[in-house]
Amino acid sequence: MADPDLSSPLIQHQLSDQPEVVISIGGDDDNDSSSGLDLPSVVDPRVSRGFEFDHRTSPYGFLSESEPPVLGPTTVDPFRNNTPGVFGLYEAIKIVICLPIALVRLVLFGASLAVGYLATKLALAGWKDKENPMPLWRCRIMWITRICTRCILFSFGYQWIRRKGKPARREIAPIVVSNHVSYIEPIFYFYELSPTIVASESHDSLPFVGTIIRAMQVIYVNRFSQASRKNAVHEIKRKASCDRFPRLLLFPEGTTTNGKVLISFQLGAFIPGYPIQPVVVRYPHVHFDQSWGNISLLMLMFRMFTQFHNFMEVEYLPVIYPNEKQKQNAVRLSHKTSHAIATSLNVVQTSHSYADLMLLNKATELKLENPSNYMVEMARVESLFHISSLEATRFLDTFVSMNPDSSGRVRLHDFLWGLRLKPSTLSKRIFEFIDVEKVGSITFKEFLYASGHVLTQPLFKQTCELAFSHCDGDGDGYITIQELGDALKNTIPNLNKDEIQGIYNLLDEDQDQRVSQNDWLTCLRRNPLLIAIFAQT
Repeated sequence: MADPDLSSPLIQHQLSDQPEVVISIGGDDDNDSSSGLDLPSVVDPRVSRGFEFDHRTSPYGFLSESEPPVLGPTTVDPFRNNTPGVFGLYEAIKIVICLPIALVRLVLFGASLAVGYLATKLALAGWKDKENPMPLWRCRIMWITRICTRCILFSFGYQWIRRKGKPARREIAPIVVSNHVSYIEPIFYFYELSPTIVASESHDSLPFVGTIIRAMQVIYVNRFSQASRKNAVHEIKRKASCDRFPRLLLFPEGTTTNGKVLISFQLGAFIPGYPIQPVVVRYPHVHFDQSWGNISLLMLMFRMFTQFHNFMEVEYLPVIYPNEKQKQNAVRLSHKTSHAIATSLNVVQTSHSYADLMLLNKATELKLENPSNYMVEMARVESLFHISSLEATRFLDTFVSMNPDSSGRVRLHDFLWGLRLKPSTLSKRIFEFIDVEKVGSITFKEFLYASGHVLTQPLFKQTCELAFSHCDGDGDGYITIQELGDALKNTIPNLNKDEIQGIYNLLDEDQDQRVSQNDWLTCLRRNPLLIAIFAQT
């Protein structure tokens, strides 16, 4: 792999072959680093001198005759807790009966947390050398904390935990990976294995928890920082290669799910190429789903305290020994491991990722009906279009401005209003390009796929630059509202002043009342579908 990190796409995107002819464009031809694209300086012959193309084809025929990739079938919501509230007379009666038990459990939980915290503080006192393994005498003190974590599990209703198989020795399998359903698994693994974990930097500031995970010699990672992800990969390699460190535990899904599917794996655990032991965790239940989905932490804890017993099963699968190809290719090893876990769980693996959870949370914050309609299986989107999670949330903002209905669909009128367009032959063809199902309305997934498809065409950036030069009539490096109106009169006829002003405001990214080339490129990267109305100017 050329540049492996924790968020590398599972499938490397290949740019499609295009007829090549070099053109000369004024200004700097260097790619803008913020675009995330690596585009060659070529152009299709159909684009030369005025972007002439066959109007009977796609509105983006000047970029490529290909259509957006076919959308996969809609899958289940992997993050939804199926019982976020109390339903049924049985559950209500059980909670009332268990309230006195819950008080006792709460006292046990608080006492165990306090003792474990004090023991951890003692083990960490005066220890400055965090780069090397924790001394043995400090590890022995940490046994007190490990016993306290078992008491915490007991207080949550896990009086016994069914185990199948055994953990392999550290020298055989230095890396353990597991599916991730609840906050219970990290507590269990700390008691069972006392591993080193990979965790978000934000966890360090959590009361009590931050101190304990520091004693686990945690590898911190900021999932939005490429430098942080690369450093985390380096630390995983370093600690996995040294038997004096504890074994490493990673949750390659990167977030919790409801356990009904397995979402896409991040590659951090697989890049070192060491033997891996997969572990499967199940929470059999009838009335109470223990997954940490659309339910608050306090409610989840309350429900656990008020159950007679919570069931948990842990299965240690056979160690996976990578062959030479898998040692050199983290994707192959991750596929083999995910297949083993999915087979044991008897579930399918989807292309959802943590980025889908970001979209779900964003849709929830915006108070959209049925927020799960806005998940798109981002692992596939990233592999096809190299669109990051932050870029996807910006596309969601644009889509939401189009006023989607309760089913998450947008019709032509609202689509045109959101992009400051008016009905015309071209604008209708743009909408039809997105509407692959041909039902007269579009989903966010269709909108994102169409935008990503246009954005990643090899000719996109050069077309944007050439369109800017055509609109900039006096060549001063800025487009005035008069120049914009003149450029659009053939593409969208009968635009009035207010409509031209609306498009101009959309292009003026920094709101300084003039459109520079940087404003122009930034706007079209965020709204790549608009390139069709400028490519014919």
